[in-house]
Amino acid sequence: MTLLDRLIAQTLPVVPKSIVRRVANRYIAGETTDDALRVVAGLNARGFRATLDILGEHITRMEQAQRAIEGYLNLLEEIARKEADSTISIKLTQLGMKLDTDACLDMAARLVRRAGELNNFVRIDMEDASCTTETLRIYRELRRDFSNVGVVVQAYLRRTMDDVCGLDDLRPNYRLCKGVYVEPREIAYRDMRVINRNYVTLLERLLRNGSYVGIATHDELMVWEAQRIIRELKVPASAYEFQMLLGVDEQLRDVIHQQGHNLRVYIPFGRDWYAYSVRRLRENPKLAGYVFKAMFR
Repeated sequence: MTLLDRLIAQTLPVVPKSIVRRVANRYIAGETTDDALRVVAGLNARGFRATLDILGEHITRMEQAQRAIEGYLNLLEEIARKEADSTISIKLTQLGMKLDTDACLDMAARLVRRAGELNNFVRIDMEDASCTTETLRIYRELRRDFSNVGVVVQAYLRRTMDDVCGLDDLRPNYRLCKGVYVEPREIAYRDMRVINRNYVTLLERLLRNGSYVGIATHDELMVWEAQRIIRELKVPASAYEFQMLLGVDEQLRDVIHQQGHNLRVYIPFGRDWYAYSVRRLRENPKLAGYVFKAMFR
């Protein structure tokens, strides 16, 4: 990652959408449900699982939440109709968590209930630190009635070990990731060595506690550590899976799968692709450099 990459990342809002789209096409499945399910079908044919995320978090009006829930309900029906091996991932700010928490809980429950009826699963994504407490509260509320719902925890947050200890009684289905939002040092680790050590410590604790864990990482060192823990604890393949983003380090993805591990690909799609793309590229300035190169092709 170069100084130029960082500079480009900060100036992305002035880059034409058509240029950003060239890079985004690799990481986003398209704008429609049909686009997304075509990508899922291709991955399923190669032995990969999938999870689908309709882009559009941090809404400003509850009518947007209603459209989002309708989109997800339709997506669940289409997954079932096409017999696709895919779950769904949701962000609670897309369901109005910061506008009306009761309505958000009701909509999330409606979605999880329908997913259960279709023998499917809902993953609640974790967002920035301002959402963590309320997201975990809603998750606990949902678990009173449903077992087909999981949550995400982030290894770079200082609070995460306390959070997973507080959820021990539920034995949650987790996605464990490092975390990508820019947070102040008082609440998030900044040293990648510390983040990595916390990731490994959390992973071992979750697996020892009997939780199913989606090991979400593109870091080969963390993949190595995860495989070491799996061997040492003799964790069966049915108790975990690796997870990676669409279009990111596909060679490592293939290696993990060829070694006999289950792997799920996180697939974002939708008409709000631009805001998502700019955020992702800012989080990873090296990718932003690709935008610059695309301008001259």
